[in-house]
Amino acid sequence: MAFSSTVSIYDNSLLLVKSIHRLSNQPRTPSGHIKLQATGVATPSFKQSFQSLEVTSKSEKVPLPAFDFKEYMIAKANRVNKALDEAIPLQHPQKIHEAMRYSLLAGGKRVRPILCIASCELVGGDEGLAMPAACALEMIHTMSLIHDDLPCMDNDDLRRGKPTSHRIFGEDIAVLAGDALLSLAFEHVASNTKNVSSGRVVQAIAELGSTVGAKGLVAGQIVDIDSEGKEVSLSTLEYIHVHKTAKLLEAAAVCGGIMGGADATSVERLRKYARSIGLLFQVVDDILDVTKSSEELGKTAGKDLASDKATYPKLMGMDEAKKFAARLVDEANQGLAFFDHVKAAPLYHLANYIASLQN
Repeated sequence: MAFSSTVSIYDNSLLLVKSIHRLSNQPRTPSGHIKLQATGVATPSFKQSFQSLEVTSKSEKVPLPAFDFKEYMIAKANRVNKALDEAIPLQHPQKIHEAMRYSLLAGGKRVRPILCIASCELVGGDEGLAMPAACALEMIHTMSLIHDDLPCMDNDDLRRGKPTSHRIFGEDIAVLAGDALLSLAFEHVASNTKNVSSGRVVQAIAELGSTVGAKGLVAGQIVDIDSEGKEVSLSTLEYIHVHKTAKLLEAAAVCGGIMGGADATSVERLRKYARSIGLLFQVVDDILDVTKSSEELGKTAGKDLASDKATYPKLMGMDEAKKFAARLVDEANQGLAFFDHVKAAPLYHLANYIASLQN
């Protein structure tokens, strides 16, 4: 299950519990799908998203540099949202663009695009160089959520506090919306990246392709499906989540580094950092699935237990899973030691923020 805990992360006046009960009362199309009441999709307010965010160091080895992480995340997320909104205008055929926008603009923390931008800035680039790749990463991430929620996969009704795409548009349109977002991601990078050499753009596109395909996200999903209801080793569980979750975060950091002009050594250091926070994402997600409610998560709680999936708390125990999360924070922070401490501040704080969600 992909990590998507909200923890008051976006402004949504419809509580999750009410969403569940109201699904059956929503107006429907003749085919039985829930009917949208408006064609536009409002962009959420990120000032309220991070209202209660307080990040303290979860690492005993690396102190956090002074930095206003909340304001940084709000500012970056708002600019990412604006770019995403502009990337997919409502046009003919309207239904598919409505479906794409519905899921893409439904909220979320925008961690992947912000990681891409922060990595670009860390190595000397600027936000404009990385924004097309940042948007592409969010398109790919959203595609993975749409497909993950389908009845043939995780069969979930809620995502980011709203009915999932297939509950609104039907399975057929949901599949096509995911497909369209995936293809648009590559087109968007190729067509909109400016002031970056063609060789680096191609390198970033290759990274994205590898991340989402049979060596990346799909590989993790396949092993995850095949492992349900079976005894799974920790090494297999790590394989699943390195590919399902960490790979896309790796791609975010790597693509940001590439667009910012990083050398090969710096790119690989960013990859190592992102792999650590990618696994951290999943460990925290597994903990939250056990300890938080559906309303707090913005998705259905307890899904892993109900489907008998292997999780870190299940295989390690809750205490050991929390210790593992702390080690991953240390690994991520130590991986940034080669970079300028001030420029790396957003990445230090990001690792600690992810760890803090379990609390």
